Amino acid sequence: MRVMVIVKASKQSEAGEMPSEQLLAAMGKYNEELVKAGIMLGGDGLHPSTKGKRVRFEGTSRTVLDGPFAETKELIAGYWLWQVKSMDEALEWLKRAPFDGGDEVEVRPVFEAEDFGQEFTPELREQEERLKAEIERQKQS
Repeated sequence: MRVMVIVKASKQSEAGEMPSEQLLAAMGKYNEELVKAGIMLGGDGLHPSTKGKRVRFEGTSRTVLDGPFAETKELIAGYWLWQVKSMDEALEWLKRAPFDGGDEVEVRPVFEAEDFGQEFTPELREQEERLKAEIERQKQS
């Protein structure tokens, strides 16, 4: 099962404060453990919402909103994408992360093809596989 591990924004991350060298080193070590265990598929930190945009969709209308965005508790500072056997395994790995100081991290399962049932027709499955293959091809270029 794949899960997205969502690191919630804090006042510090929204202020653009960079983590300390000590925290970066600890996070690097933790990420190495995840990679060696075959858990980590990807992950990155995000710039504060002052550098972001949102697009609001209303019918055929599209409105672009500039950051910053008010509700820090609803913002994301970073993420990982993990391959795990279960939610329990994801939580065990997450408990080892070098966070402190009231950080909050959310873990959510990623939809897999079989989750969509009959609505995900053979044609749509073929399209998804073709797109995944193209993404991998582009990574190699």
